[in-house]
Amino acid sequence: MRALTMLGWMISKRRWSAATLWGLLGLAAILATACDDHKPSPSLASPPPMRELVYYDWADDMPQAVFDAFAAEYGIKVKYVTYASGEEAVANLRAGKVYDVVAVETQDIPALIADGLLAKIDYRNVPNFKNISANFRDLSFDPSNIYTIPFNWGTTGLLVRSDLVEKPVTRWADLWDERFAGKLIIWSLQRYLLGIALKSLGYSVNSENPEQLAAALERLEQIKSRARIMDYDTQVLDDMLASGEVVILYGFSGDLERLRKKNSAVRYVLPEEGSVLWGDHFAIPAKSSDQRAAELFINFLLRPEIIALFVNEIHYAAPNDAATSFIEPEIRNDPAIFPSNDLLKMAEILLPLGPEGQKLHDETWSRFLAGGR
Repeated sequence: MRALTMLGWMISKRRWSAATLWGLLGLAAILATACDDHKPSPSLASPPPMRELVYYDWADDMPQAVFDAFAAEYGIKVKYVTYASGEEAVANLRAGKVYDVVAVETQDIPALIADGLLAKIDYRNVPNFKNISANFRDLSFDPSNIYTIPFNWGTTGLLVRSDLVEKPVTRWADLWDERFAGKLIIWSLQRYLLGIALKSLGYSVNSENPEQLAAALERLEQIKSRARIMDYDTQVLDDMLASGEVVILYGFSGDLERLRKKNSAVRYVLPEEGSVLWGDHFAIPAKSSDQRAAELFINFLLRPEIIALFVNEIHYAAPNDAATSFIEPEIRNDPAIFPSNDLLKMAEILLPLGPEGQKLHDETWSRFLAGGR
């Protein structure tokens, strides 16, 4: 898993100043050692019976086979509730909706912790944390992994119908090419779309600079009249790209294999300006109805053969060292899923913003949705 060590450089043990953030391209060294606090207890007792556990995650992000296996072993049914964006997930947690386990994005974790929306994890009930790569533990946004456990990570790139494009697509800037007018979708995902606009201008995806964000807003306004802006929806993506109604859009590494099954001409391009990396993490909301069962489920998900089932079917990378031998070789060696160190050197991971930076991003996004006013 050569990419894991390189990715370790990319998740910042960041200071909260924008200057440090830009200077490090939003990526820095991480702490490579796990805390002694996470030594597992010798055994796990089964939690009290529970009819249903609610799991909250992106759509199509976990195979049904995983839920079925958990229910068969523990007698606990998993209800899979989905969201269309990280912003939606955070809003629902703040609104007090009840979930037992949630997959949260890296950039949202500090605010969720600060707002008291996540429960502390009892690692006596999660001994399989030992399987998590040292490169992904004890990161600056959640020191000692008190509230979160790394789940998966991946790249953001361009999905292209290669048979309908006359010259190769190689850059984020190609999204602004007039030849794709009317045949382009842009997903309404705030940090990703602002990050892509910033990256296309040569700026950091984590920029908190007002002038750079103003330029990104102007950049996005240029594309608005030529593209359909939509909530992220894999069914829409599959149908429109496979049919040729859409020929280019930004998407994620896990989209590729699913799309290839519908049309072999679909290609996934990591842009020359550098990919936008992301990470998701398991967490237990403070309002979970049964934290013990939630920890049991997370521990189950961290089994190497279970997380490998996820990787083999969903095609996103997982920071689980013990799972390597269970991952199919063609997936383990696919640079779209596990990019080479050279590709990762140009990439940036979406990181938490400081309070003023987050406010500026939110204001910029609101202006974009309102038409640039």
